[in-house]
Amino acid sequence: MDYGTVRGLIALLILALFIIIVVWSYSKKRKTSFDDAANSIFEEDRNNKDINEQETNNNV
Repeated sequence: MDYGTVRGLIALLILALFIIIVVWSYSKKRKTSFDDAANSIFEEDRNNKDINEQETNNNV
């Protein structure tokens, strides 16, 4: 096996890995988990606002 063949096999392996990652990330099964992860930042903000409102109501 010469150097060019090894480089070709590595390129094919990386291409196959790329295709697998793209198919995995755009699959319908993953959509809900990715949406939940994307919105988790906003849920933290809502929880912090609720806690702050409760603290201000308790101090009044």
